[in-house]
Amino acid sequence: MRNKKVLFVVQAALIAAIYVVLTYFISAFNLASGAIQVRISEALTVLPYFTPAAIPGLAIGCFLSNLLTGCLPMDVLFGSLATLIGAIGSYLLRKNKWLVPVPPIVANTLIVPFVLAYVYGVEGSIPFFMLTVGIGEVISCYVLGMILLNAFLPYRNIIFKDEI
Repeated sequence: MRNKKVLFVVQAALIAAIYVVLTYFISAFNLASGAIQVRISEALTVLPYFTPAAIPGLAIGCFLSNLLTGCLPMDVLFGSLATLIGAIGSYLLRKNKWLVPVPPIVANTLIVPFVLAYVYGVEGSIPFFMLTVGIGEVISCYVLGMILLNAFLPYRNIIFKDEI
């Protein structure tokens, strides 16, 4: 029993760390935030398909990424909340792998545009931001995420063991 808890914490921590590294990398190309964003770390939002440890891992990774890349406090809060909602939704839809990327896409498409408009005061309309953020999320979560999910499928019992 204790080994399962340790494994859960280690998996969550590794997912958070990978999320931070990927976000920090893509922020060098100004694609981690803003009206046009393709946060490649969001591809990891398919990981709840394999393990529930991905839920806190993604939320903590997003929280730390937003802090480290200089996001404003309300963005740190609501961006992390969007990722948490998406991760929970992905876990709940894990029975159908093709639906797993949908919750993070929807959560970010609905939440992030309001952050851009009201927290950062970015010029543009909410529907425009929904379009641009949504396209970036489809690229990150659905295209890259499904590539990642399918690449991990043959190794799921090795990578995502449920015992040490």
